[in-house]
Amino acid sequence: MSNKVLAKGLAGALAASVALVPMMASAGELVIESWRNDDIDIWNDKIIPAFNEQHPDIKVSFTPTPPTEYNASVNAKLAGGTAGDLITCRPFDASLELYKQGNLTALDDLKGMDNFSDVAKSAWQTDDGSATFCLPMASVIHGFIYNKEAFEEVGVEVPQTSEEFYAALDKIKEEGSYIPMAMGTADQWEAATMGFQNIGPNHWKGEAGRKALIDGSAKFTDKPYVDTFTELATWKNYLPDGYEAISYPDAQNLFTLGRAAVYPAGSWDISLFNNQADFAFGAFPPPAPAGSDTCYISDHTDIALGLNAKSDNAAEAKIFLEWMTGSEFAELYSNELPGFFSLSKHNVEITDPVANEFVSWRQECESTIRNSYQILSRGAPNLENELWNLSAQVINGTISPTDAGAAAEAGLAKWYAPHQ
Repeated sequence: MSNKVLAKGLAGALAASVALVPMMASAGELVIESWRNDDIDIWNDKIIPAFNEQHPDIKVSFTPTPPTEYNASVNAKLAGGTAGDLITCRPFDASLELYKQGNLTALDDLKGMDNFSDVAKSAWQTDDGSATFCLPMASVIHGFIYNKEAFEEVGVEVPQTSEEFYAALDKIKEEGSYIPMAMGTADQWEAATMGFQNIGPNHWKGEAGRKALIDGSAKFTDKPYVDTFTELATWKNYLPDGYEAISYPDAQNLFTLGRAAVYPAGSWDISLFNNQADFAFGAFPPPAPAGSDTCYISDHTDIALGLNAKSDNAAEAKIFLEWMTGSEFAELYSNELPGFFSLSKHNVEITDPVANEFVSWRQECESTIRNSYQILSRGAPNLENELWNLSAQVINGTISPTDAGAAAEAGLAKWYAPHQ
């Protein structure tokens, strides 16, 4: 999901440290710092016992902090020498800063690191790629979730091309029983995350286009980006009445209540939909235009694990990290948290059918990550936040696709040399 919780400043870290109760790892005991407090039972009941079957002498404790407090908390613990041995890493700049400060150890020589692709490692590397400082754990994948009953009732097939996609939405709209697509623009971020970053990679050719933005050889005023905004502008024809006031939870509810046929999705939605929807649903990737020889998906690097450079248990921590590079961890994590997919190259057998559908796209399409996350959101204005606002405005019809591309480029040019 979007990187809403960024690293907090020194003042925040110092303030948080006042309230912290230090939990230092004892010799031979590994402590894992994490923001994923929802996952504590999975770690304690599934993951750690599986590790201890092979390494019974290494005790492991999973000690999460609430997500909104995590960055300040872990920064304060690292500064005070009380942080755990293993640090859960957010993607890109927050973790890169920890590495630059000497808080994380480079893991390039870790046995099993070759089980991860360059794309998988890119969220936890230095800008020049010379050091990888966190072990990739999982990504989330973008696409579309659809109501199978609605498709059958209206008589539409799962679209294979973008032309078929919009023809299906037109037919659903004309038939009138279902909202064609459940999304709103009130929160803005979903317009960019499940809109712009979902359909865009087919226009800018995935990693090639993303890297071209970074080196300055591509601009947001170029055709692929204006075309993405132009396609996104058509979505207003398919959204619910009053979509400008519909929030992210509202859109989820519209879909799980069976009122909408299609939901622009992140794979993280699967668990909620499993619990709330009483109809069969499936998923399809963002359809590429007819005649395309390659499809592209946003397979976004989301979570990793790093080694505290000051850990007293570095040898044991590396044993744990090496175990995490294997197929057993990849399968455990992917199945216990459907919609969070192992970033390893292992062929993981996923039991959830919709999660399995999402991850199968890796075999058909080329993976990329959100183009605003690496380097391009370090300055002001923040590109990620700019794209939230511009994507929502494009759908709302308050800015043209051409002007949206120009605004994104102008914002980047204010601080980023390759675009000046």
